[in-house]
Amino acid sequence: MNICAVGTGYVGLVTGAVFADLGNEVICVDVDKEKIESLKNGIMPIYEPGLREMVTHNARDGRLRFTTDIKEGVRASEIVFICVNTPPKDGGETDLSYVRAVAKSIAEWMDDYKIIVNKSTVPVGTGDLVREIIEKNKHKDVDFDVVSNPEFLREGSAIKDTLEPDRIVIGAPSKNVAMKLLELYAVLERPMIITDVHSAEIIKYASNAFLASKISFVNLIADLCELAGANVNHVVRGMGTDKRIGSLFLQPGLGYGGSCFPKDSSSLAHTTRQYGADASLIDAIIHINDQRSTRLLAKIKKRFSSLEGKTFAILGLAFKPNTDDIREAKSLELVKGLLDSKATIRAYDPEAMNNVKKIFPEITYCQNAYEATEGADAMILVTEWNEFKLLNFEKVKGLIRQPILFDGRNIYDAKRTHALGFEYYGMGVQPYGGGVSA
Repeated sequence: MNICAVGTGYVGLVTGAVFADLGNEVICVDVDKEKIESLKNGIMPIYEPGLREMVTHNARDGRLRFTTDIKEGVRASEIVFICVNTPPKDGGETDLSYVRAVAKSIAEWMDDYKIIVNKSTVPVGTGDLVREIIEKNKHKDVDFDVVSNPEFLREGSAIKDTLEPDRIVIGAPSKNVAMKLLELYAVLERPMIITDVHSAEIIKYASNAFLASKISFVNLIADLCELAGANVNHVVRGMGTDKRIGSLFLQPGLGYGGSCFPKDSSSLAHTTRQYGADASLIDAIIHINDQRSTRLLAKIKKRFSSLEGKTFAILGLAFKPNTDDIREAKSLELVKGLLDSKATIRAYDPEAMNNVKKIFPEITYCQNAYEATEGADAMILVTEWNEFKLLNFEKVKGLIRQPILFDGRNIYDAKRTHALGFEYYGMGVQPYGGGVSA
């Protein structure tokens, strides 16, 4: 099929690359000229495992093209995917200005029947909005349909999630339109859910908010475990073996971040209130998550009589492993809190340091985890990159000024770490060792 993806962020670029890899002819459109030129030269705007290789070979083989000309993309395609950013406004409302602009451009250049697919995460009713904009602004009297096809990509595994999704949701106005999308996705041989447009739009938000609720719930239990003298890791094992609950997204720690869970939870709360329903449960999920970095900072301040003049090694800056994304990253809140307390920071992340440098140029960025710990008064694990899981703690102990570890993701065994001579402070577990440093 001939496909156009408008927007070359995570969703648009991965969607375009995968559809091209499956044999379709794909044009990716973006208003950012610099980004398009970079893509034409094989330079990716984001870090995502396997993406550069997929983009490069499909562009070389002529199945994937990049342009700033939306007219070219719309007129050459049967299906147009809207994959633009939908950032939050104050109060949680979703900013649909980019979606509106794309819909207006599609209307201007549409010259025959098109299927317009909302791939961006948008609140319920956006499909109606896109239809109204196109109907009002189209220059030719041609038919079109608007479909909701939400994405469920996880940064760091976006290509795998596109090729092997748990389900493909298609919200279509008619069976005939749905069948066209079914044909496009049939090659993946994955479960497909066909529904109306409104239901498909809510499925995306409901899914993300539910996963966010599991994370906030286990962090609430982690706080209780600390106060009651229990171990949240044991509690999680006891909960997760129940098939009705499951172990996924029950990892205690610093909470969720990134471009999806914070934004989508806030948007769902806003939409829920807008329709007159009770959003207090979603508000509680958000409130608990907002406290996580503050709680870790409080542990650090409790351990030291003063943070002024102290040096902290921060391992991990991205909001999660296998990405360079720092949107809503807990590291940013932690760095700000430490700097406000006049501490010095040495940081290392395999991919995200260049992004953080733009926000905090004053901290020291290191070449690896060991360099970061050199001369530090404590080590703080923030992002659970694989390379941090098997650190040589004997080597770290020879570099660090004080063998103190704050494990923000509970990836280390507390007893083993303490046996190696470290004071250990986790999330939802009792500290091992301890004292107060001047």
